[in-house]
Amino acid sequence: MKIAVTYENGEVFQHFGHTEEFKIYEVEDGKVVSSQVIGSNGSGHGALAGLLAGRAIDVLICGGIGGGAQAALAEQGIELCAGASGNADEAVEAFLRGDLINTGANCDHHHEDGHSCHDHDSGHSCHDHEGGCGGCHSEITLTGRNAGRKVRTHYRGTFNDGTQFDSSYERGEPLEFVCGAGMMIRGFDAAVADMKVGETVRVHLTPAEAYGEADPNAVFTVDLAQLPEAKELAVGQRVYLQNAYGQPLPVKVAAKDDSTITFDANHEMAGKELNFTIELIEVLD
Repeated sequence: MKIAVTYENGEVFQHFGHTEEFKIYEVEDGKVVSSQVIGSNGSGHGALAGLLAGRAIDVLICGGIGGGAQAALAEQGIELCAGASGNADEAVEAFLRGDLINTGANCDHHHEDGHSCHDHDSGHSCHDHEGGCGGCHSEITLTGRNAGRKVRTHYRGTFNDGTQFDSSYERGEPLEFVCGAGMMIRGFDAAVADMKVGETVRVHLTPAEAYGEADPNAVFTVDLAQLPEAKELAVGQRVYLQNAYGQPLPVKVAAKDDSTITFDANHEMAGKELNFTIELIEVLD
């Protein structure tokens, strides 16, 4: 396994999108066998995620990270453990012991001058913090036989009209996560918490149990003069918006005229009722 840590002067660097170095750890049998420091060779979460993927990194440990960067890492199959601080070597040791707490996307997004935008796909998923965390986890708040345990499930997700939006069966690989650790949406976690291996359940989730209601405060308007590259964007298009601090945020173009463009930063599934068929394949620990 290879672990990368955002790095500066021996410490976990706190801004993923601005990190100039990573410390790469080679791990065998749960122990670090070698490490090296590399330059980032790029800026922005997409370039950094590509760099890590090119070095076959399995896990990223970092401080602050936004939702767009988290999605870019997930697309590359890199597990994320965010919210770390202090000595980088100690953070890796904590991860290997299973003591590192993952905060998920944790950067505040201030909609102000200095935005830039990047295209991204609009695929659906039932993940809350996609990609899993390996040895890091959030505090367990659920009860049940599987709470706090790593599980593997197959699932199929549909809207109320029967339209399928996601399916692990079609991808050919079960989904692995720590039940109750905040890696999944609340209702999915709760459904799995007391299942038995081999059992299949069907659940209907309200927005509160899934991605929440749409927040009107997450809709904002920017002058096109401040974001000239947005002139080519179309209503309905999904992009990553990046502010002056390098913090990425996936948004949808909600409206546009000759002088302004309006973005909606709500999750694309916000306000929707969801249905899942969930099969518990295996409990790993």
